[in-house]
Amino acid sequence: MKNAETHLDAVHQHDGKTRRAVARLLLEQGPVTAAAVAEELGISPTAVRRHIDALLTDGEAITRDAPRQTQRGRGRPAKLFLLTDAGRARFGHAYDDLAVAAIRFLAQTGGEEAVRAFAQSRVDALVDRHRSAIVAQVTPAERAKALAAALTREGYASSARNVGVGEQLCQHHCPVAHVAAEFPQLCETETETFANLLGTHVQRLATIARGHAVCTTHIPNVQPGSAGKLIPDDGGEPA
Repeated sequence: MKNAETHLDAVHQHDGKTRRAVARLLLEQGPVTAAAVAEELGISPTAVRRHIDALLTDGEAITRDAPRQTQRGRGRPAKLFLLTDAGRARFGHAYDDLAVAAIRFLAQTGGEEAVRAFAQSRVDALVDRHRSAIVAQVTPAERAKALAAALTREGYASSARNVGVGEQLCQHHCPVAHVAAEFPQLCETETETFANLLGTHVQRLATIARGHAVCTTHIPNVQPGSAGKLIPDDGGEPA
């Protein structure tokens, strides 16, 4: 009987590790298909679907249809999966209700300028240790990739990819999303700092704090000082 219980504990522990690995892939790459997760983790699609179904049941993941242009054949649209706020909470938040209360107090006693100064101080502390590695890159595209790598090391699960008219910087996790939902100055100063680091104007297209799946920043294909036409800021999802 004891051996059976030990075996059952081991199975549950293994399942827990696998489910966390599945959740992390949804965090870092979502929206993503179950097949892509299975290929990345080297486990069967059936096993992945079992864990995704559990995440869906627990309210930690949601599903959506893949865009039609990515479909092949006439079959049913592939399903894409991504984490909800509850799912992201698996990976922790750097700020909690105490942080919100503290910034509220700061806003009441010091006003808008105090909140913005705090936000700037925070983002400066976040990027300063990576600044030299980022600005050493020559082009905005190369700097975007270096910035994505730096943000990933800071817990933002970031990536950068070319979208034809520029680079798209995606932050799949935001440790301060709950605070930024009430104090958008955190997002605004972050965007301004990114522009300074990358040496070009950038445009924030979506944020987790505003309810989107990913924080997305567009970096146009223009050199510093050049004029370029940017994608309209409609608050939409990344391309």
